[in-house]
Amino acid sequence: MYLIGHSIHSILEAMAGKNTVLVVEDDRNLLDTLRYNLKNEGYEVFTAADGATAVDVAHREKPDLIILDVMLPEMSGFEVCRILRKEMTVPILMLTAKAEETDKVVGFEIGADDYMTKPFSLRELLARVKAMLRRAGMAQTSQPSGGAVLKFGDVQIDTARHQVEKGAEKLELTPKEFDLLTFLAKNKGLVFNRDQLLEKVWSYDFAGDTRTVDVHVRWLREKIEDDPNVPKLLLTVRGVGYKLEA
Repeated sequence: MYLIGHSIHSILEAMAGKNTVLVVEDDRNLLDTLRYNLKNEGYEVFTAADGATAVDVAHREKPDLIILDVMLPEMSGFEVCRILRKEMTVPILMLTAKAEETDKVVGFEIGADDYMTKPFSLRELLARVKAMLRRAGMAQTSQPSGGAVLKFGDVQIDTARHQVEKGAEKLELTPKEFDLLTFLAKNKGLVFNRDQLLEKVWSYDFAGDTRTVDVHVRWLREKIEDDPNVPKLLLTVRGVGYKLEA
């Protein structure tokens, strides 16, 4: 069984501009708590209690953000994330009861934008949701005439429209990939270590999770480089960090 906030009233609210959040969680108490608090923050909330339903709801409702538990019946959160990431750039915040760093790395490798370990602070979760939606909503809230166009190699970033093109091809980047690429493009030629990138791009403490930077760099190289194995644009400075070639 699953619950979906799908009344006529909620549809009208969403059309009026409310951000929509899909919460995928099989713990009924936690699901109800998250839904209640997210609604209190002004979000329209859809819910699902298993992985298969989550995929269906995501396809149908096209939420602005997904909060996704890792341990789900029928289909794991990792598999849900993998499926949706191939089709959507929606920000995904994963939840897990496991604290192992390897679980976090797996989540980031398949396209998750953020990760929280249970038990977590509800206040922190709401803050992260707000920050993720704010970044992802740049394309909807920015005026085309008010943003910069950043260029390097044959890649062009239109910050106002939140679009990236390589030659004549439009690239599909996740919100976090876009944030990372834009930050490096605004600081071409400068080298940043992993901790600096986590602070500047992720905006909050990711202590111990610096491998997520490596994962996102690898994903970006697969999209912007002619040969990801021999990068010419997004370079590694051995023993220091990364830079975008000036």
